[in-house]
Amino acid sequence: MRPAAREVITPRPKMSLTIPPGMAPVEFFNSPANLKNLAEENGLFRTPEDLLMYRKLIGHSVEFDTSIILDTSKRILDPLGRPVRRDQIQRKQKKIWNKMTRILIEYMLEKYPDPAEHLVLSGEACLDATWPLNKPGVPSIRMIHNHFMVFPNQNIESAKYANPNDQNLTDSGHHSLFLRHLSGVYNEFLEILDLQILQPISTVESCLKLTGYPQGLPSWEVKGGIEKLKDQYFWHEYEQVLLGFLDFYSTFFSLVSTGEPQVPPQANFPLQIGEVLLGSGRFRRVARDLREQVIKDPKFANEIRWRPAYKQLLYRDDKGRLIVTISQNSVGNAITELLGIVVKREENEEAYAAAEPALVGRLLEVRERFVDANLGEVIAAPSWPNGEFIPRS
Repeated sequence: MRPAAREVITPRPKMSLTIPPGMAPVEFFNSPANLKNLAEENGLFRTPEDLLMYRKLIGHSVEFDTSIILDTSKRILDPLGRPVRRDQIQRKQKKIWNKMTRILIEYMLEKYPDPAEHLVLSGEACLDATWPLNKPGVPSIRMIHNHFMVFPNQNIESAKYANPNDQNLTDSGHHSLFLRHLSGVYNEFLEILDLQILQPISTVESCLKLTGYPQGLPSWEVKGGIEKLKDQYFWHEYEQVLLGFLDFYSTFFSLVSTGEPQVPPQANFPLQIGEVLLGSGRFRRVARDLREQVIKDPKFANEIRWRPAYKQLLYRDDKGRLIVTISQNSVGNAITELLGIVVKREENEEAYAAAEPALVGRLLEVRERFVDANLGEVIAAPSWPNGEFIPRS
């Protein structure tokens, strides 16, 4: 059996929301109506800092699947004015965000201790932060969020091979910029980071044996494992990885946009940008070629996200090591594709109903750890009004 991306079928219930006539699904799911549903119908826990944990009703996995979103929708009405990255959120919010992330990852690793049996991952991303403004449905949600999920390896192994050209795997073709054309300079640039806990590791060594992913991306092993997530310096380094990525992305797309090599005004590592990126003939040549493609191809141009959009993963590899990696977030792709898993959600009420009690039970179980840590208040959604699962009628 060769390593390759897989298409995992995940059952989902019938959608509980009705899309108004004439409204595209993507427009609706990025509307305030959907965010209201997240909190009222599927909300699990909310903190005073506006961090909302909720059940992913149409999610990635029925084994374990939840998200935390920074829900500033009632406090900041302008969707384009909301924070979408960890470097934009307040210090207190970030501290609680990190603590909730650690608690969830600790729970998943305790519940699923064997890397040969389960894939455990956490994926942080800006939620459609840079949706092209010339496309319909500019997101109303537009907030930073983090996914937490578990896949049984048996499900991945038995899944059919995914189409290698699936837009979810290729970022609609954009992934080739980082993986095929700029992998060398991308990795070289991120070597500038002064990291102590995060130790560089090749994706050849840390890739999953079932899928062979991630491919060619800069990756780091968390030396010291799960205990290091209690160290605030780990989160400092985790953010440094993001800041380096932002500089790379901003510099590249600024060059594509204007054709002029320049250091972005808000750069975190300006000297290294000048030396490593703008000093690279290949970096400038790929930007020039993309610029020409944007000018000639209106469909391709319509998909470009000019502002940094990212997905940053913390996952457990086959050897039980915690690995960090980061890539761009383009059109239509989800967090799992970095690990070679394309999730196809199929409406199957019976299959979802069979898995739902155990799934919700695990979410309520981990929620108790947030309660014990005195982080906020529980939400009594219809499916768990008193902290116990109630089947939908």
